Amino acid sequence: MYDTSSDSKILLDTVQKFMADEIYPHEDRVDKLGYVPDEIGKQIEEKSKEVGLFAANLPEKYGGGGLDYSSMMIVEREYGKTSHALHSWIARPTEILLACNEKQMEEYLYPCVKGDKRELFALTEPDAGSDIMSMKSNAKKEGDDWILNGSKHFISGPCMPDFAIVFAATGEDETPRGKRKRITAFLVDVGIPGFDIQEGTKCISYRGYKNYQLSFNDVRLSADKILGTEGNGLSLSGKWLGMGRIWVGATCCGKAERILDLALDWAAQRKQFGKPIGTFQATGFKLADMKMNLRAADLLVKDAVDRALTGQMMDEDAAIVKIFCSEMLNKVADDTVQIFGGMGLMEEMPIERLWRDSRLERIWDGTSEIQRHIVTRSMLRPLGA
Repeated sequence: MYDTSSDSKILLDTVQKFMADEIYPHEDRVDKLGYVPDEIGKQIEEKSKEVGLFAANLPEKYGGGGLDYSSMMIVEREYGKTSHALHSWIARPTEILLACNEKQMEEYLYPCVKGDKRELFALTEPDAGSDIMSMKSNAKKEGDDWILNGSKHFISGPCMPDFAIVFAATGEDETPRGKRKRITAFLVDVGIPGFDIQEGTKCISYRGYKNYQLSFNDVRLSADKILGTEGNGLSLSGKWLGMGRIWVGATCCGKAERILDLALDWAAQRKQFGKPIGTFQATGFKLADMKMNLRAADLLVKDAVDRALTGQMMDEDAAIVKIFCSEMLNKVADDTVQIFGGMGLMEEMPIERLWRDSRLERIWDGTSEIQRHIVTRSMLRPLGA
């Protein structure tokens, strides 16, 4: 699966050691508590800075680790073996911040790279999840300022942020397909008048990974809070969402590998009728299918990363990865519960937690249904349909 070069081996060893020392020991406690104690989160953050993993995804010229997509594939795959509640403390600031102008970089990008600030990517709304163009959040021009109103939900992050990258409609454009909302990204500081942020409802997947509800009531923003230019918010978000879906695929592969290892060990050790249960076709064929589908998923991720490195990755490439990898993981997790039998659902075993965590992957960053729509659209549009 991995590049066999010495640099890649060193990176893999570094990430695996960090996970073993700083992440895995806290999994059960965090899952039972339902939150990450501040001292654990801060320790993960500081230790990741020491080994060079913090902000490793951003270019060196901005203070980041400078890892390319091939290297980040290795990193994200290993992170996927545990909970987002823990590995998200190893910040990978969203690459959309690279669109900051010089002044914004000083105020937002550089502090995120150093760990002095945390951001949220605020796109999803109660009535505009998959259907972004149904977005109700809007910003209207008033003199030189913009007045922001609306709400966002299911905006995830490890801890209370310092600012949010908020997407809002700032007008409409005429297109060959009719009127289309013009979406703009704003940098909105927590604490500014009219901006309220609260922790949202609890999720059974990745317990301890927080989601926030944001509301905006006549929030006044100066023009220098626009990220990029007015009206190019969807273009900016598309660049982030595409690779984000590839990283979902990579994390799904990592988690599937961990689950498969647990299933293999159990199938080899657990005996019924005097034989290891893995020797029975009902179990052994499940293991074979897991192995084959994981191999295929890894190859899809690598193919998409190779395309991204050469600037050839399309929306449908990311969608295919997101669908296949998340659904592969769900099948691996469900079959592993079946192999473990009743023990697979007991809290004393890690299987039920990994099974719960796996379920979310088919929903966030675009549901499987939306991803299939993207793939279908890419096939039909060239034919005029």
